[in-house]
Amino acid sequence: MENTLHTKRHLLKTIFLLAWPTIIEQLLQTVAVYINTAMIGGMGQNASAAVGLSSTIVWLINSPAFAIGIGATACIARSIGEQDIDRTHAYANQAARLSLLLGAVMTVLMVGISPFLPIWMGAEQAVRHEASVYFALICAPYLFNAINIVFGSVLRGAGDTRTAMQVNLLINIVHIILNFFFIYPTRDVSILGLEFRVFGFGWGVAGAGFSTLMRYVLGGLLMIRALRKNTLFAFRWKHLRAKDKPAMKQMLTIALPIALSRLASCLGQVVFTRLVTTLGTAVFAAHSIALTAEEAFYIPGYGMQSAATTLVGNAIGERNKKKLMQISGLMVLIAFLFMVLTGGLLFILATKMMQLFTPDADVIRMGASVLRIVALSEPIFGISIILEGIFNGAGDTRHPFIYSLFSMWAVRILGTFLCVNVFHMGLNAVWLCMVADNVCRGLLLVIRFRRKGIGDLPDPA
Repeated sequence: MENTLHTKRHLLKTIFLLAWPTIIEQLLQTVAVYINTAMIGGMGQNASAAVGLSSTIVWLINSPAFAIGIGATACIARSIGEQDIDRTHAYANQAARLSLLLGAVMTVLMVGISPFLPIWMGAEQAVRHEASVYFALICAPYLFNAINIVFGSVLRGAGDTRTAMQVNLLINIVHIILNFFFIYPTRDVSILGLEFRVFGFGWGVAGAGFSTLMRYVLGGLLMIRALRKNTLFAFRWKHLRAKDKPAMKQMLTIALPIALSRLASCLGQVVFTRLVTTLGTAVFAAHSIALTAEEAFYIPGYGMQSAATTLVGNAIGERNKKKLMQISGLMVLIAFLFMVLTGGLLFILATKMMQLFTPDADVIRMGASVLRIVALSEPIFGISIILEGIFNGAGDTRHPFIYSLFSMWAVRILGTFLCVNVFHMGLNAVWLCMVADNVCRGLLLVIRFRRKGIGDLPDPA
């Protein structure tokens, strides 16, 4: 009994050490998004809608990079569990090759479609130009964004979650500072009774896009430097010439279902957003701001997801089924408890959260209403996030893809279409469909986990 308690304490400590930097990293990114949204929200509904229109597409275009990153994390964690350093280096090198190729292709493609995107998304005429410019600016440095995502995942797979946190702390601070100069015009500012003139370009939404561009470039450069300095990888550009087909195949085997899952989910988000835009600019502004406001409240889940992937990969590499199941059970329980707490806070603070981002009373009222709806589903959403990380670490990415595809399109999109176009219901009904999607996916993952387990290891004696 005492030995079991000691083991659980050790696992809890390991989970905490891996997860807390990622949770802080997610928190910092969310704070930066909050500040960015609040700055833009102060310019009115059209500005909020222009930026909100792009946010869904950004999720879509980042999907391949995140998929490659998860594949790299899982493979590197497993090879470290097996104590196979050569394979660890091979996976890191192939991940770097993929990030550069993906970044170059996506940059050209996304900048090319930026003039047409707002039209395809059904944006109102007043929003289209600013939305197009903003999207082009944030997509221009996609190569650096892909490097930041994938290289950070490589380091997390090796158990280094602090470096990505430090890089993101710096670039988010830079992003916020640049926003003050690029969004606003030259103006008089009063601080502690002292008034002074602050220079500004006054570019508005375009200024927010340009500061995001600079953030991505800086993040990519810093992550390259971090991987070069890491003693395990000591990355050099000459390493990109080394081809390793088995390593590439193994990563892509894991990454492809994740990419397809995110693609299906994000395309669903695009269709979902397109349906919401038909409800009007004010409703869409409330929807976009509420989505942003919700982000802080599921940070614990996503913060622990990469830790789950790494620890499960290590346990499988070690061929330790008992450790694998202990880690999985502990992380699911921790995520559930965290999300009960954050869901309760979101329910209580819904109106206050909306007031952070906009002074518009109608937008605040509609946004607060849907935030209270989604708050009730946060615990099961947290479980689904962790289970996805567990399955990713075990290399079983096919079943989460199938579940995500079904819940997004058969539950959320079909339900939203019926609510908006057939029953002519409002934003609350739309968010109930979103909650139903999250609950359905979570239940399917729980059923899979309980019936089939994870990994292909024999049961412990």
